[in-house]
Amino acid sequence: MSNGQKVTPQVEAFRALINRARLVWRLLRDPRVPIYLKALPIAAALYVVSPVDFFPDIAPLLGQLDDLGVLLVGIESFIAICPAYVVEEHRAQIEGRRSYSSTDAGRTKHPETIDGEWRVK
Repeated sequence: MSNGQKVTPQVEAFRALINRARLVWRLLRDPRVPIYLKALPIAAALYVVSPVDFFPDIAPLLGQLDDLGVLLVGIESFIAICPAYVVEEHRAQIEGRRSYSSTDAGRTKHPETIDGEWRVK
């Protein structure tokens, strides 16, 4: 923190969790991320609210752990398979505390893209 206060590990973990959620939300809204990839975290969230479970929620702790595991695997897999340059752009914006606007998406060119013109005479 900028005012010299020490941050506890719990606060850092909570901040990382919030930033992860913000990253997923931004990636879901970004038009550069293909729609079929966006189905992964949505399917994981649907599993959590679905009555069908690997372990029934009646089993103490085990029922909630499988929901949490599926959600975490879905989110981490989604972030891992999204285009890396898009993920890094959003991470930098989150760390810089910039808000997301859909008009920002696409301003950064893909690093392998070459701009050019073709003219036929």
